[in-house]
Formats: sequence, structure tokens, C-alpha cells
Amino acid sequence: EEASPYTLVNICLNFLITNLEKLCSERPDGTLCLPEHWSFPQEVADRFLSMMTWQGKLTDRTASIFRGNQMKLKLANIQKAKISTPAFIKAFCHHKLIELNATAVHADLPVPDILSGLCSSSWMQQNLRCLLLDSTSIPQNSRVLSFGQLTGLCILSVFNVCFHTEDLANVSQLPRLESLDISNTLVTDISALLTCKDQLKSLTMHYLKCLTMTKPQILAVIRELKCLLHLDISDHKQLKSDLAFHLLQQKDILPNVVSLDISGSNCITDAAVELFIRQRPAMQFVGLLATDAGYSDFFTTKQSLRVCSYLNKFCFIWLFTETFSVKVTMPLVAVGMRNHPLDLPVQFTASACALNLTHQGLANGMPVRLLSEVTCLLFKALKNFPHYQQLQKNCLLSLTNSRILADVPFDRFDAAKFVMRWLCKHENPKMQTMAVSVTSMLALQLSPQQTAQLEELFMAVKELLAIVKQKTTENLDDVTLLFTLKALWNLTDESPAACKHFIENQGLEIFIQVLETFSESAIQSKVLGLLNNIAEVRELSSKLVTEDVLKHINSLLCSREMEVSYFAAGIIAHLTSDRRLWISHDFQRRILLQDLYIPEHWPEFWINIFVLTFFFLRSFKTFFPLLGNFSQPEVQLWAVWAMYHVCSKNPSKYCKMLVEEEGLRLLCDIQEHSEATSQAQQIAASILDDFRMHFMNYQRPSLC
Repeated sequence: EEASPYTLVNICLNFLITNLEKLCSERPDGTLCLPEHWSFPQEVADRFLSMMTWQGKLTDRTASIFRGNQMKLKLANIQKAKISTPAFIKAFCHHKLIELNATAVHADLPVPDILSGLCSSSWMQQNLRCLLLDSTSIPQNSRVLSFGQLTGLCILSVFNVCFHTEDLANVSQLPRLESLDISNTLVTDISALLTCKDQLKSLTMHYLKCLTMTKPQILAVIRELKCLLHLDISDHKQLKSDLAFHLLQQKDILPNVVSLDISGSNCITDAAVELFIRQRPAMQFVGLLATDAGYSDFFTTKQSLRVCSYLNKFCFIWLFTETFSVKVTMPLVAVGMRNHPLDLPVQFTASACALNLTHQGLANGMPVRLLSEVTCLLFKALKNFPHYQQLQKNCLLSLTNSRILADVPFDRFDAAKFVMRWLCKHENPKMQTMAVSVTSMLALQLSPQQTAQLEELFMAVKELLAIVKQKTTENLDDVTLLFTLKALWNLTDESPAACKHFIENQGLEIFIQVLETFSESAIQSKVLGLLNNIAEVRELSSKLVTEDVLKHINSLLCSREMEVSYFAAGIIAHLTSDRRLWISHDFQRRILLQDLYIPEHWPEFWINIFVLTFFFLRSFKTFFPLLGNFSQPEVQLWAVWAMYHVCSKNPSKYCKMLVEEEGLRLLCDIQEHSEATSQAQQIAASILDDFRMHFMNYQRPSLC
């Protein structure tokens, strides 16, 4: 499944969930309401709710969309949701539910309130078949839980709930009960199970730590449960329980059992297990994790018998530690993280496993869906354990994987916030370098609006500039400096907020010092790339019209390195196109324009730089003011020439962008305008003609 594409239904539902606030209206009480004409079939409504729950989007505000009859729920999953009792009742208790998974819901929705809400529907009293309440809270002053009205209930799980013997007596009287999980509850006596002995098919009572019955008494009850097909009496290995040892000695017990889990039990031998299974030839599964059994050839040669263990028991988290010495697939890690989100040892060890697997080079062969799930689970772990440093390190190191950063879907906005916070913690140099590297990659994947919304942006820019200043002072042009310059360049790309933070933190002074200290083209191009971003911001471009800045830009315009010269030309084009910046020194502006206007050199000198320079071009819009500048032909000619070569390197991407941003009209204007130079008109015509078929894929134009 992980290797398959996402289904169209899931893609559509994910879009709805992401845009729920935009698509819904708001009620007077602040909750959301679906458009009146919307209606969801039952299967789609069930999946929609499950996906909202899984993504952590089910709250009092959003759960309200399930009020009324637009959604027809049947299988409701609100696992781990943070919703209140009133929201639960209004949203779900009028539906005709046959299954409800309320595992580990927030304490604002305790078990008694869930039962009360369900029992308010006479239909659900008779037809609710499955109820999962694992790890759900019960107030201390609660009386006996009222399951008795749910007469249609077949499956009930109260694992890790304050469920008492009196509650078991109440539940055992349910007329259709077939499957019961009372693991890790406060039950002291299981004798009440005799009430449902003729119908109970599955019993899970792992780690019943409060049992006061003797082993013969417990076995006497189990002996009467002749309809049982599945029995789980697994326990913590440290408790050295020998109940399973005594059960295996019984010949007249569990005649119809097909599945038996005795993991963690004491004194278990291969011979005893083999004899028990031979006496019950229909057995298909035996759980022997953390026992001394399971090594006999019998277990590998008997057909249709599986010998393994479950992964949804928190007591066996040590399994994850084995992943460092054996080859373990990433799905195993995902299962553990998904099932135990609040268990720190599981999350920490799983994060280490994920790191280990991705850094063995295995990530390149893993399905994108699987990597996406594990990455999202890592970020959930960060939110649940924000102060656990090693867990955070594991996540940061996992993010340095190039395939995850480039191809895998995950919330890059949240990731950027995390990495920037880490960047400002002044960790050791190795971790700092990795944080800077990830920041530079994530910055390119955020929209300008997202970048502006980052609360951590100011501190991140300040910290990055501090790194640049330190490296420059030390005259150290190492990889950290290059990553830091690239991160600042990418953060300021079409982000006026980041450019402003750069200026306010003495960024110009620091970058002038960088240019005066280092002559490497890799450094110069990143410095000029950032200054070009500032030149595109009208409110800040005046900061660049200083003697120091212009001196360096003009000198680098004639650089032998193509990328350096290109960015220097871009800065000059943007600055000289705004005459208000040059009121007192227009002569200098004309000199710069003369240096810029060397069209015969551009094609052969800059022809190859765009492969890398514009691989991540966000928009053509910064070119548009230059294209419309007929009074300064040098600026216009440079812009139209640059646009041609951007399109030529990736026509399918950039021709579509040019159409969507309505740039074709500007090219037509250049062709038709009497004040445009013949060179500019020729290049504009080349763009429209050479890429005509690409343009027509995105519109049915009469181009010009």
C-alpha cells in the first residue's frame, strides 16, 4: 500500500481538511458549518472523519461539521481527539453508528459521558456493535459504568481504563458480547465472565495487575469459556507470571482456541507449547515474545501456524532496541510510533531507528508515502516531547536526508519553525551546520506568505548573520559559511519581512565585510543573490545606493564567473530602474546603465548560468517592472533577455508560470511599442515564437 499512489478520494479529502476554514461558514458559537448543498455518502464521511482525527484536526470547532444530516457516519473514529462532551454529543450521537473508536480521547470527554451520549440514541442502544475506549479517562467519583443499555454491543475494549470488577459484572450481562479486552484494568475477579461463557469468543486480559484470585480459580473460569477462539494472558516478563505455564498443563481447557498469546510469561518451554498445540490442531497463532520458547523446529514446520507477537503493547518496547543489530523495515517503526504517541521510550527509540534507516541510504528505495508518514510522526513526537533534546536531534538529523527534503510531503512550515528554533539554541558546531543546511532547503519550499508568518524569522536571520560575522572575522570559508549564506539568500527570496530583518541586523555591513574578505565566486554569488532580493523590494532598495555597496557591485559586474556577473547586473537593473533613488547623483546612475548595456556579450557569457540560478525561481513578477521600463532600454533589454533564458532551461515549468502570471501581455507590448529597442523586440518575439506550443498548453491564446 505504501508504494501505491494516494487514492483520488484521499487527495480530495486532504484538500478539504487543509482548506476547511475557507470552505466552511462560522456559526454564532464559533464552530464551523458545511455549505448547505454539501452531502457526503457514508463511506466518504467515515473516511473524512478518520483522516481529520489522524491529522489532529478534530476539535470542538471542526467536529461541528458532523452535526445535522449532511454527513452520514457509520464507523466513527475519534481516537486521541481533543473534544468536549457537548461537542461529542452534538456531532456524533444522532448518527446511526455501529462502531466507535474513542481510544485515548482527551479528558474533557470521559467514559461516562461517552456512554451517556451513546445511550441517548435508542437506535445505537440496539445496533452499536463495537466500542473501543482504550486509555480513556474516568472521573474519580464515577459510579459503576452503565454499559447495560448497549444491548447490541459485540466488541468492547477498555484497555488501560479505570474499569472495576463491578463494571465487568455489568458488561458480562450484555446479550451479544463476543469480544472483550480488559487489559491493564482494575479488575480483581473475573468470575463474572461465566455469565457470558456461551457467547464470548475473544478475551484479552494482558497485565491484570490487580487480580486477587488464585491460579486454580482463574483457570477454573477459563475452563468454562468453551467458546473462546482467542485468549491473551500475556504479561510483563519482569513480573514472572506463571499462569500460562499452568494453563499449558491443562488438557480439558480451551478446546476450540485458534489463537493464544502468552508472551512475557515465565517457565514456558517449547515442549509444553508443542504438546498444547498438538492437542488443538486448529490453532493458527501463538504469541511467545519474551519467553524461553519458540525455537523448536516444530514452530517453523507446522503449516498455518504463526509464531509472533503484537506491536500494540507498550510493555514490549524493548523490541525497538533490536533494530540496531538487525535489518528492520521502516513500516515496523511507523507502527510503533503510530500506536504509542505518548510513550517517550517508544518515540525516542523509533526516532533513532528512523535516523539509522534513512542514513544507511535506504531512504532512496522507500515509498514516498511511508517516508511521509514517518516524517509526520517524528514531528508529532517533537510536539509531544518538546524538551527531550536527543529526540529533537534525531529528527533534525533525519531531515538532512536529501530525498526527504526534496520529494516527501510533510508540513514544511512546522518543520521550518522547529529547525529555526533549534538554530537559535547555540548547539555544537556540527548540529549548527545541519540546522543551517536544512533551513536553506526549507526556505525555498515555503511561500512568501508562510515565510512572513514565521515568528522565528527575526531570530533566525539574526543568528545566521552572527554566524557569517564570526566566520568572516576568523577568515574561515568553510561549509558552514556557505550553507549560512545560502540560507539567508533563500530566506530573503521574495520575502520583504526577511529582507527588513536583514537590514535591521546590520546585514549590509556584514556582507560588505564578506566581499572584502573573500574572493571565492561561490561566496560572492550568494552575497549578490541576497542583495538582488533586497533590490527587488521597493521600500528597501534605497539602502543599497551607497558608495560601498555600488563599488563592489560594479566591480563584480565584470567578473569572469558567470553567476556573479549575472546577479550584479540584476541588482543594477533593479536599482537604476527607480529614478527616485538617484535624484542627487543621476550621473552615477547613467554610468551604471552604460556598464550594464553590453548586449553582445550576454548570450555567450551568461548562457549557461541559469541551470542552477533559476532552478527555484518562484515568480516572474519581479521582472515585470523592468519589462515595462521603456525609458531605460538597458534595463528592459536585460530583463527580456534573462526571461528568455529562464524559459529555455525548463519550458514546461516557466512557460506555465509566465501564462499564469499574465506576463505574455508585457512581451506583446514590447513587440508593439515604438520606444522599445530592436534588440528587445527581437528577444520578446523569440520568447513568444520559440515557446508558443508550451504557452498554448495552458491557454488558447491569440498571442500577439
